[in-house]
Amino acid sequence: MDLAGAQQLWRPEPGWLNTASYGLPPDPAWEALQAALAQWRAGTTSWEGWDASTGRSRAAFAELVGVPVADVTVGATVSQLLAPVGAALPGGATVLVPEVEFTSNLFPWLVHAERGVRVRTVPLDGLVEAIDAGTDLVAFSLVQSADGTIARYDDILAAARAHDALVVVDATQGCGWLPFDAGRADVVAVGAYKWLMAPRGAAFGYLSPRIRDRFTPLAANWYAGSDPHASYYGPPLRLAEDARRFDISPAWFCFVGAAPAMELLAEVGLPAIREHNVRLANRFLTGLGRPAGESAIVTVDVPGAAEKLAAAGVRAAVRAGRVRASFHLYSTEHDVDLALTALSA
Repeated sequence: MDLAGAQQLWRPEPGWLNTASYGLPPDPAWEALQAALAQWRAGTTSWEGWDASTGRSRAAFAELVGVPVADVTVGATVSQLLAPVGAALPGGATVLVPEVEFTSNLFPWLVHAERGVRVRTVPLDGLVEAIDAGTDLVAFSLVQSADGTIARYDDILAAARAHDALVVVDATQGCGWLPFDAGRADVVAVGAYKWLMAPRGAAFGYLSPRIRDRFTPLAANWYAGSDPHASYYGPPLRLAEDARRFDISPAWFCFVGAAPAMELLAEVGLPAIREHNVRLANRFLTGLGRPAGESAIVTVDVPGAAEKLAAAGVRAAVRAGRVRASFHLYSTEHDVDLALTALSA
């Protein structure tokens, strides 16, 4: 399906420019979720059918970020996915993080201060140059939540490899519109309720087999078993050999909604989605006399902007005192023009 055809599968009220807060479900995702909820209400089915969506979602995520399915774990939040990584850091390790970083990729390192783990923060544009022989792990967002800045992924990876530092990426604000090769990092975590348009409560992680054995599956459970259906009762410990050993038992309905949405993204293709999203973001920026950029998330500082947008029915966010607008494949030129008219009032 091409992008134009896919756009017919959404029902947004005009003026939704806030996918960086949460994404909107396409019809197949909404309908699948309603059907599952009806089954739950009436008790007409067993849970295994709902759980099949977890496997579909895992496969779709692997396709979107270009990694083997065996290297993907499923969870609920970014911080939960990163917790085993933080716990594996040796005492006295140094973690390098941008100074304006969403805390789900900051608190998992800061909580280990009592073990001597040191978190050093630097401006994002100086992150590459700050990686040195004393850096054990570099953690950053692929796309910054606050203003949509795209990290220098290739340069960060090269500098980290030169100093044998691990690379952890929060790709929540990029995965779903920005193509990238997750397999080049050591760990990639993604909350699926934004650009992947899943219900909140589904998250995905890439765990490189190069370093996976360094981590302990601290939330080990039946679903992480080598055969989940043979892992209901009793010892011995029998976890999966691949990244599934880090799975938590999934919130079924979140993945029921996630699978159709993510499969649709894969069908349309991220290059086409990126082109559409960035084109609309730049229509918005240039309409306000700002220079064009490369991100689907943009921020502007216009006096009274939040109030003007709200009065016009345009839904955006305020981050760090600036209006943040974000554009996805269901966004239209009409949405952009509504915002421009409001801000020009």
